[in-house]
Amino acid sequence: MSDPTFWVAISFFGFIGLLVYLKVPGMVAKALDDRADAIRTELDEARKLREEARALLADYQRKQKEAEKSADEIVTQARKEAEILAAEMRQALQDSLEKRGKLAEEKIALAEVQAIGEVRAAAVDMAISAAEKLIGDKLSEQDAERLIDQSIQDVKSKLN
Repeated sequence: MSDPTFWVAISFFGFIGLLVYLKVPGMVAKALDDRADAIRTELDEARKLREEARALLADYQRKQKEAEKSADEIVTQARKEAEILAAEMRQALQDSLEKRGKLAEEKIALAEVQAIGEVRAAAVDMAISAAEKLIGDKLSEQDAERLIDQSIQDVKSKLN
C-alpha cells in the first residue's frame, strides 16, 4: 500500500470507473458519431454542389457552343447577303452605264442628223443664192417670164 504504483493504478481505475459511471464513453462515442454524421452530411452536400456545378458548367458550355454556332450562321448569312447585294449593285451600275451609253449614242446620232440637216439647209441656201445671182446676171426678162410660166404650169399639173 505504500507503493505509489499501487495508488496510481487505483486512481487510474477509479478515474476510468468514474468516466464509465458518468457515461463519458457514450457521450464521446455520440459526439464522434455526430461529428461523423455532420462530416458525412457535408460530404453529401459537397457532392451535390459539385454535381450542380458540373451541370451548370455543361449547360453554359452548351449555350456557348449554341451562341458560337448562331454567330457563325449570322456571319455566314451576312456574307451571303453582302455578296448578293454587291452583285446586284454591280449589275445595276452596269445597266446604268449601258443606258447612259445608249442615251449618249442616241444624242450623238440626233446631233449628227441635225448637223447633216443644217449642212444641207446651208448648202440649199447657198445654192439658191448662187442660182439667184447667176439667173439674175444671165437671164433675160423674156427667159424669166417663160420660166415663171413653165413653173406655174408644173405646179398646176402636180397639184391636180
